[in-house]
Amino acid sequence: MCVVTGSTEVRRAEVKRETKETSVYVNLSLGPGDIKVVTPIKFLNHMVETFMFYMGSSGEVMAEDLRGGFDDHHVVEDVFITLGMALDRALGDRVGIRRFGWSMVPMDDALAATAIDLGGRVYWVFRGGSFVGERIGDLTTQMVPHIIRTLATHVRATIHAEIRWGGENDHHMAEALFKSLGLSMAQAMEYVGDKAARSLKGGTMQ
Repeated sequence: MCVVTGSTEVRRAEVKRETKETSVYVNLSLGPGDIKVVTPIKFLNHMVETFMFYMGSSGEVMAEDLRGGFDDHHVVEDVFITLGMALDRALGDRVGIRRFGWSMVPMDDALAATAIDLGGRVYWVFRGGSFVGERIGDLTTQMVPHIIRTLATHVRATIHAEIRWGGENDHHMAEALFKSLGLSMAQAMEYVGDKAARSLKGGTMQ
């Protein structure tokens, strides 16, 4: 079950998503303010909070594992399905936004770069990410590229993400990536005052 409510005028959305595996609630505002993230996966909490902060957004992300925590896959995936849906809803018709955003973020030994197109075409690319271990805290590293794919799909965006310098510290690599992703999203969704979609095709962006 998925319930979506929101107002495109204030760029805010609320999404509730429930399956037999998880229950996820996202209340998202595309403006700065308090951020609260509570899921069973502590490192996921840190990365979602990082992404939202650098995106310049605020709100709540709450997730519950209904299957007993045997694996982090369902929670991670469903959090980003729901967050992506909320972002898509909050962006509304996307008229007047910059559409494209990109950034590069260093964090000690790691360097991450991302680029985003909010034109409505779904595609994703993930490069790099030669993580040292199989887990970063309680998050499996194989879920990092899966997050990029899931977010791109449900925001209806093209996302290119790359960890250019693998570095020696998995935490640094992941955090640099999510900081860059947030900064790129903030740039792409910024209003630039146009009265039409930023596309030579005209109409809605796809």
